[in-house]
Amino acid sequence: MQLKPLSRFFILSSLAATALGTSSMASAAFLDDSKASVEARNFYMNRDFRQSGAAQSKAEEWAQGFILKMESGYTEGPIGFGLDAVGLLGVKLDSSPDRTGTGLLPRDREAPNKAHDDYGTAGVTAKAKVSSTTLHVGTLQPIIPVLMRNDSRLLPNVYRGAWLQSKEVEGLTFDLGMLDRTNYRDSSNYEEMAVFNGGARNIVLGNTATTDEFLFAGGRYQFSPELTGTYYYGGLDGIYKQHNTQLVHVMPLGDNQSFKTDLRYVRSTDDGGSNVDNNAFGALFTYRIGGHGFTGGYQKMSGDTGFAYVAGGDNMLINLLQINDFGNEDEKSWQVRYDYDFAAMGIPGLSLMTRYVSGDNVSLNAGGEGKEWERDTDLAYVIQDGPLKNLGVKVRNATVRSNFGADIDETRLIVSYTLALW
Repeated sequence: MQLKPLSRFFILSSLAATALGTSSMASAAFLDDSKASVEARNFYMNRDFRQSGAAQSKAEEWAQGFILKMESGYTEGPIGFGLDAVGLLGVKLDSSPDRTGTGLLPRDREAPNKAHDDYGTAGVTAKAKVSSTTLHVGTLQPIIPVLMRNDSRLLPNVYRGAWLQSKEVEGLTFDLGMLDRTNYRDSSNYEEMAVFNGGARNIVLGNTATTDEFLFAGGRYQFSPELTGTYYYGGLDGIYKQHNTQLVHVMPLGDNQSFKTDLRYVRSTDDGGSNVDNNAFGALFTYRIGGHGFTGGYQKMSGDTGFAYVAGGDNMLINLLQINDFGNEDEKSWQVRYDYDFAAMGIPGLSLMTRYVSGDNVSLNAGGEGKEWERDTDLAYVIQDGPLKNLGVKVRNATVRSNFGADIDETRLIVSYTLALW
């Protein structure tokens, strides 16, 4: 019998709580270091398609999400063992066949224009620890340069696999792992992985469109308090392989000022099942003074295709925005951004971000030059104290114009509250 997502969510909660609270093998550290929380996330999204002849005038949906996280401590002894669990549940509040496609809710396979009433998934992760080295096996949510989970909708996407992380060497974090499945942000099912191939990537696949193996290895080293270097390898078996490097330097300037330099270079090539060939260079420069942040950036794609990454996740391009990432074939793009933290005015928890990115020189299959731009504005507030402490409200607005893709006006309203269970 297949359980509904709502049933799976509460069954997971009961089982995980029982495992953490009553196991005869659990040590004091296993229990005392455990923690659990649930986030309630209310998400409204309206995407208005403005281009002439659009197949759909808009995508508009409203949904309620719940994200349950439970983490145990480790048992005592030379090797510590533990258990983590996650439960994800999404519930439809409003949708209709002519407004689906926001990414908040999955669509019915038999009736593609109808959104599901609810969906969800649950996962358990076994973990072990020796000294400063940990191994996690099961449901994973990595945020590393070659593979980043996506958390821009109602629920995050998750992966299944094994992940070894070591911090034995001072200043160095080393990661090694393999994944075999992904569960998309608007899905209840684990599936094989694929390369993102939207926009004008012009990526051609061979006989293998999906794979059950993503390998990654690499690390981050803190050369000094101001300088950090990163290198990671990531490979989607039979599709592409990637070498990812990053150098970040933060220069304190005194009087609550700093200047940050962030340089990134990624080399992606095919692995026998595609024509992936891309060099991605990005540079970001940020000057901060008080509550103000001023950023300028430049990103350039070269090679025979656009940027490659695992579909359904995020990537580390500097121009990854609310809607676009400006990673199309041969695309050149620049960014200007302004941030303000209202704590500098005595209003902690309130923040503003606005940015503009313009891209051109895109190689199109039909010929000619592709051009696009995007403008984003975020306004967010998190209540700092009182009975509604940690309640957050965020409004996100974006405008996109393109001569090869969709013209979009988009607004998202997210209200979230995280409650610590213990």
